[in-house]
Amino acid sequence: MRAERPRRVATKRIRVNPREPEREAIEEAAKVIRSGGLVAFPTETVYGLGADALNPDAVSRVFEAKGRPPDNPLIVHVADPEGVYLLASEVPPVAERLIREFWPGPLTLVLRRTELVPTVTSAGLDTVAVRMPDHPVPLELIRAAGTPIAAPSANRSGSPSPTTADHVMRDLEGLIEIVLDGGTTEIGVESTVLDVTVEPPEVLRPGGLPVEEVERVIGRVKVPEWARGLGHAPSRPRSPGMKYRHYAPRAKMVLVEGRPEAVRSKVEELVEEYCSRGLRVGVLATDGKRYEGAITLDLGSSSDLREVARSLFYSIRALDEMGVDVIIAEGVEERGLGLAIMNRLRKASGGEIVRA
Repeated sequence: MRAERPRRVATKRIRVNPREPEREAIEEAAKVIRSGGLVAFPTETVYGLGADALNPDAVSRVFEAKGRPPDNPLIVHVADPEGVYLLASEVPPVAERLIREFWPGPLTLVLRRTELVPTVTSAGLDTVAVRMPDHPVPLELIRAAGTPIAAPSANRSGSPSPTTADHVMRDLEGLIEIVLDGGTTEIGVESTVLDVTVEPPEVLRPGGLPVEEVERVIGRVKVPEWARGLGHAPSRPRSPGMKYRHYAPRAKMVLVEGRPEAVRSKVEELVEEYCSRGLRVGVLATDGKRYEGAITLDLGSSSDLREVARSLFYSIRALDEMGVDVIIAEGVEERGLGLAIMNRLRKASGGEIVRA
């Protein structure tokens, strides 16, 4: 049976103050959420595409608008820590410690769900992924709507996550009712997802909260190879970002990993090779490096990976818009936010990795 096309709607873009969102804008968006509609909004990580998490029909529209596989669970956003007890049947002490330390913030916890959570929201799993965002716009929206909000990234499934309202409009205009435009997001990569239903807790997706920070509070956590973007994830995803190719540009993408001097030499070699074939080449570089013959975008300093994370998806999209045929990305060290950055680059490259 051929899948139905997503329904078309008029999309309204509303500019909001990201620090003190205007009450009229929030109320208008909350009314859409309560009526089963879709609203995109900024968070501290990336833009999210929100629906009433407890309304199965509304949540189904999220999957429809994104073209998202139905077995890929959503993250449910709450406006205060107490909201987790509505959604989770069990909140173990380790989860409570993490909530006290890191909420609001870019940490998602996977917990056993209550019957209140529709199966479509959790993709049929007996767990639910929950977080409290650290951004006034979603917090005020959740409070005004009076319901937790299920919100994956506000992009077509598989493409780079959106860090501006322009990105959302390019991907989803005509498919959702409202885009709350709160400017550019701060962190630039999605939240860290941690499964606390297992022992030790397991990282399902590295993200905006470094694993080292989690371990400082609760001790060792498991980071499987597939969470680093290597190898194959379990066939039944327990979190967004696990199973499918994600964050991918339209252009072919190649990731170069290794020591910095070896990476630079290999990137120069690849640029020359692709240019000799008549291809238009883009490079995602660090530390102000430039590569002759290629459109080079500087992600920032390799000593400040917050800067690199913030500009990553923006730069991938920018090179796509410039019409490059190939994007070559320099790898970074897997420390702090580097683990999340490398996960995104490995996923975006579809396994096209060159070891320098």
